[in-house]
Amino acid sequence: MNTQLNTAPVPLDAVASDPRHMAWMVGTPPPPERRVRFDDGSMLRFPQNRWANSNYRNLVATKSISRGHGPVVPLERAERQDLDPLQFNPIGSSTPMRWDQSLLTNYTDGIVVLHRGKIVYERYAGALDADMPHIAFSVTKSFIGCIGACLVYEGLIDETAMVTHYIPELAGSGFADATVRQVLDMTTGLNYSEDYTDPNAGIWHHARAGGLLFRPTGYQGPDNFYEFLPTVKKQGVHGAHFSYKTINTDVLGWIIRRVTGMSLADNLSQRIWSLLGAEHDAYITVDSAGTEFAGAGLNTTLRDLARFGEMMRNGGRASGQKVLYPEVIADTARGADPTKFVSAGYHTLPGWSYRNMWWVTHNPHGAYMARGIHGQALYIDPLAEMVIARYGSHHIAGNLGIDPHSIPAYHAMAIHLMQSAG
Repeated sequence: MNTQLNTAPVPLDAVASDPRHMAWMVGTPPPPERRVRFDDGSMLRFPQNRWANSNYRNLVATKSISRGHGPVVPLERAERQDLDPLQFNPIGSSTPMRWDQSLLTNYTDGIVVLHRGKIVYERYAGALDADMPHIAFSVTKSFIGCIGACLVYEGLIDETAMVTHYIPELAGSGFADATVRQVLDMTTGLNYSEDYTDPNAGIWHHARAGGLLFRPTGYQGPDNFYEFLPTVKKQGVHGAHFSYKTINTDVLGWIIRRVTGMSLADNLSQRIWSLLGAEHDAYITVDSAGTEFAGAGLNTTLRDLARFGEMMRNGGRASGQKVLYPEVIADTARGADPTKFVSAGYHTLPGWSYRNMWWVTHNPHGAYMARGIHGQALYIDPLAEMVIARYGSHHIAGNLGIDPHSIPAYHAMAIHLMQSAG
């Protein structure tokens, strides 16, 4: 998430805004002009967010997601020197751009490219390094969508049931006559705006309730996610169109907790994280009631995010064991009805759809991805046997700001790896 203060008239470029160059939070104590804080909103402003996005645990309440007690499964390395010069045409431009140039253009904090399970490219910038978690923002949704879809496959959740079958507390809300499937695919009709440039948008009220945005003096709104979600009203018809709204994922998270009797952190650990051979624990932000932010609170290291993507590419298996059901992954990768996606207005994503909280390209490679504001991405290209995990801190929240230099770059990388593979 972001605020209207998050952009500057002439934003610093990636090099000038590097947190190490700007010396955020350096000193004992840091001087006031170099502090990044929660209670003044500076953690959400550019360029301070380039430090904050790699240090969320220092700023807000969080809960650990255990990697378990199994061994780390190493990622083999086969690094290549021919990838930085790779060229592609950005969306809307006939002027080629180099791969390494696109990373600076999009304020990349770190990127890992896997080909056939091996690291062929890995870079870090900003405040990030290989052992430091970074906020994944809405990439979180795709993790939660996997768990929800698996519970549907197991018969523990009926996707045709009304949300209120599991959460009667939402009987008076806009979710009252929505189905679980409509929540999973975000085809609910709700009076809620995801406009990050509008300080009065629903996403900001949601964030304040969840303790992720500083509350002004005299604030009397909801104190946590459970108090906020019942206040959301209906607008439009459920099931008619895709409309991206973070509250859908928090409702799904509530259903998952209710059905399993476990926290989201425990679900994530037991069903996914402890089975990947991850190098590090992950963590997730929580509100004042200890409720995890299902919509955008996950923090992971970059290589561990890539491990999750590689598991998805391999049909739900990691190190020879099942993590997720292949049927669930196949259903996700097939996508939903692209005609329901059109009205959402994503001009950089023509022909796409949204299924189980994943973005599906419907391109010839069958690629699909998880996306988060400021440039967080997990891109899976099954045909090219490629996974790209990326963390970033772009000065614009919405991905329409970076799509022109990222989506075609990912596809160009896929084609290059296929053509040059031994």
